Amino acid sequence: MKQQTVEKIKIRQTGSPIRRDRRQALYLKSLGLKKIGSVRELEANHSVLKLIEKVRHMVEVIS
Repeated sequence: MKQQTVEKIKIRQTGSPIRRDRRQALYLKSLGLKKIGSVRELEANHSVLKLIEKVRHMVEVIS
């Protein structure tokens, strides 16, 4: 049986959710980002990409 290759994406938090809409803080939390400089490697599926799009001003895609 053939294995599927899962594409990974690495993101870093570059901005603070302070003085922003509360939902944006929840989006960062759901991505697993807790403070500025934290890095996560996640599967590049539709839901993750949409969350990144919502907070693109506070995150940086590394790879």
